[in-house]
Amino acid sequence: MSRKIPALFLFLTLTISALTGCGGKNRVVNEDTLNSGEIVTITFFGNKYEPDNVIVIEQIMSEFMIENPNIRVSYESLKGTAYFDALEKRMESGKGDDIFMVNHDSLLKLEEKGQLADLSGLSTLPDFTDEMRRQMGDGRITWVPTTVSVFGLYCNLDLLKEHKQQVPGTLKEWEAVCDYFVNRGITPVIANNDISLKTLAIGRGFYQVYQDKRQTEVLERLNSGDEKLSEYLTDGFSTVESFISRGYLDADKALKTQKTSDDLKEFILGESPFMLTGAWAAGRVDRMNPDFQFEVAPLPILDDGSMLVINPDTRLSVNSDSEHFDAAMKFVEYFTKAENIQRFADQQSSFSPLKGGNPSSVMEIQPLISCYESGRTVIGTDDFLKLPIWDLTAEASQKLLAGESLKSTMSWLDQQAQERIVP
Repeated sequence: MSRKIPALFLFLTLTISALTGCGGKNRVVNEDTLNSGEIVTITFFGNKYEPDNVIVIEQIMSEFMIENPNIRVSYESLKGTAYFDALEKRMESGKGDDIFMVNHDSLLKLEEKGQLADLSGLSTLPDFTDEMRRQMGDGRITWVPTTVSVFGLYCNLDLLKEHKQQVPGTLKEWEAVCDYFVNRGITPVIANNDISLKTLAIGRGFYQVYQDKRQTEVLERLNSGDEKLSEYLTDGFSTVESFISRGYLDADKALKTQKTSDDLKEFILGESPFMLTGAWAAGRVDRMNPDFQFEVAPLPILDDGSMLVINPDTRLSVNSDSEHFDAAMKFVEYFTKAENIQRFADQQSSFSPLKGGNPSSVMEIQPLISCYESGRTVIGTDDFLKLPIWDLTAEASQKLLAGESLKSTMSWLDQQAQERIVP
C-alpha cells in the first residue's frame, strides 16, 4: 500500500490539496510555464513512509510551494523493499516520477540504463563534506544525500543494570554479556531480516581497510574481480554465524522480523537487552513509550573497541526523462539547503552530510557522536563499490539464519558478485 501525505496545517490546506488528490501521471506542462505563472506539478516518490518520518518532508514541501506558488509537489511513498521494486517498475514502464529516493544498489541499475539526470548544476553541492562529495563522484552527479545514517546497538539500560551488566565496548565484552543472558534463558539480541546482521559483517570485515585508507584500491579490485568479497566478509559473517549458533538471537524469528517495525515492537517489551538496527529509529522507539531507558551505542564488534557503519542516505535523484526538469531541480536544491538538511537529519536521528552540520539532537544517539567524529567508521554502501553489496549481504544473512553453512554462503556470495562484474 502506498501513502500520499496529507496537509499538516489548516492554513496550508488549499496549498496541499493537490497532494492528496493526485493519482497516476500528471499532465505534461512545458517548463516555460515556470516563467509564465502556469501551475506545474512535480511528483516525488520515496521510501519514507511512517507518519513521524514524513513530517519534515511535508514541512519542506509546504514551504517550497509557498515560495514557488506556480509549482506543486506531490509526494507518494512505499515502505521497505516494495519501494525499490515499484521504483524499478515505474522507471521501466516510462512512468517514473520526477524526483525519487534511491539507495546504492538501485543506483547501479538506474545509472546503467541512463535514467538519472545530471545534478552537477546544483548550487548546494559545495556545502557537502569532502567525504560525501567523493561519494557522489566527479563530473556527472546523479544523486545527493540528505542524511548520513548510522547503524548501532540499541541497549536496554534498565535491564542491563538490573542484571549488573554494562554496555559492551568490545566484541569479547559483548559476547560475555550475551553468554550471561543466554545462561538465564534470555535471548539477548533482537535482529531483523535485513540490516541487522549484514551491517555487523560489513563493519567488522572492512574496518581495517578504512582505517588504513585503502578502501579505494580494495574496492577497485573487488569491482574488477581481482579479489573476492568473501576475502573481506568471511570474518564478519563468521561472527554472525557464531551469534546464531550460541543462541544470542532467535534465527527463526529473525527471518520473519521486518526492520524498524517488528523489531521495534519486540524491543519495547523490555525482555531483551540489545537490538541491532538503524539509529534513525531511535526517535520512533522513544515515541513508543517504552518503560525503560535505552541508548544507541557504537557496534562493539572489534577486538579492541567499537565502530560505526554509516551510509550516505535518503538520496535524491531526478528522472532524466522528467517533463519538469527545471522545477524538479529547483525543489532538490531547496531540499538540500543547510537549514532543511539539518532539521531533516535531526528528525531522522541521523547525521548531516553538510560541512558544519550537526548530528541529531535525539538524546539516545549521543553515544554515537564521538565514534563518528573520530573516524571509526565504515561506509556500508560505498559508491566506489560497483556491486550490489546491500542486497547481497542481506541475502547472505538470511541464508545463515536459515541454517546454511558459512562456507556455502560465502561461495554463493562470490558467485553472485562475479556475475555482476562488468568486463
